[in-house]
Amino acid sequence: MTERIALITGTTGQDGAYLAGFLLDKGYVVHGIKRRSSSFNTARVDHLYQDPHGTGVKFFLHYGDMTDSTNLIRIIQEVQPTEIYNLAAQSHVRVSFETPEYTANADALGTLRLLEAIRILRLENKVRFYQASTSELYGLVQEVPQRETTPFYPRSPYAAAKLYAYWITINYREAYGIHASNGILFNHEGPTRGETFVTRKITRGVAAIELGLQNKLFLGNLSAKRDWGHARDYVEGMWLIVQQPKPDDYVLATGEEHSVREFAEKAFACIEWRGSGLAEQGVDKRDGRVLIEVDPRYFRPTETDALLGDPSKARQRLGWRHKVTFDELVREMVESDLAEMRRDGGLRNVHD
Repeated sequence: MTERIALITGTTGQDGAYLAGFLLDKGYVVHGIKRRSSSFNTARVDHLYQDPHGTGVKFFLHYGDMTDSTNLIRIIQEVQPTEIYNLAAQSHVRVSFETPEYTANADALGTLRLLEAIRILRLENKVRFYQASTSELYGLVQEVPQRETTPFYPRSPYAAAKLYAYWITINYREAYGIHASNGILFNHEGPTRGETFVTRKITRGVAAIELGLQNKLFLGNLSAKRDWGHARDYVEGMWLIVQQPKPDDYVLATGEEHSVREFAEKAFACIEWRGSGLAEQGVDKRDGRVLIEVDPRYFRPTETDALLGDPSKARQRLGWRHKVTFDELVREMVESDLAEMRRDGGLRNVHD
């Protein structure tokens, strides 16, 4: 059997770390790309680290950046992967409005650089390519629920960059015969989600308030609705997409929709709401303390109000479905953040 070698961009992120562990368990040799930083940025994959001086090493990290084409070509040439998972991105929607050029460079052109590397190195018939697409492509939704055939209407620089990446992946599939597929993943979270994403911001807020490290939590659009699942389930879907005989594009979602308000209710477990609009507050129904307030700084210039995915194609063709329920997801994230803050004494910042 030919050795299975995976290259993961963004391996130090939430999805990349889960995927690396998943593939190692399946016997892959896994190479990950990490960006150079003056501070440690490998916490999510430290448990996978193996001393390269040892024998039987299966996990390797390489310095690289999605904005550096020569670097990406060199890594792919050296690694000779059989599967490439492009998970690297500037993936924070609100931040993309502040860094639109960098977001386009990394998320849109970064995907092109990888596909061009495959073509330049003549690996079209050897490597399979996975592109991490996003439900943010649907933006101002044209159909409910959203499926593979739903028209796109991106509402942020992040979504617009990802739209280019989606179509350039299809173009290289059709033009050069590359086994290249898009996974249109709806929101997927977990205990290692970035701390500035709203779900993790909420669960860290719960922990910080519980431990007396902060008094209240400030949020943006409480009415925004999302299809939230667990990232651990979704990396299995990525792998299943790549294993298919023919490349294609798939929606991965739970088929359930919940609001930011509901996520906060589940996380705090003691909230009742008072007021409306900018004056809405989440109040502790036990003692009347204000725990949540709305801050318009966290509103997006153009909002995506609701996203709800239809995973029927993935269920029928891949046999994939989510396993972790919404309640289980929220509970796991809250418990993890409480344990983490108790362990480090609240020394880590809780900034948004």
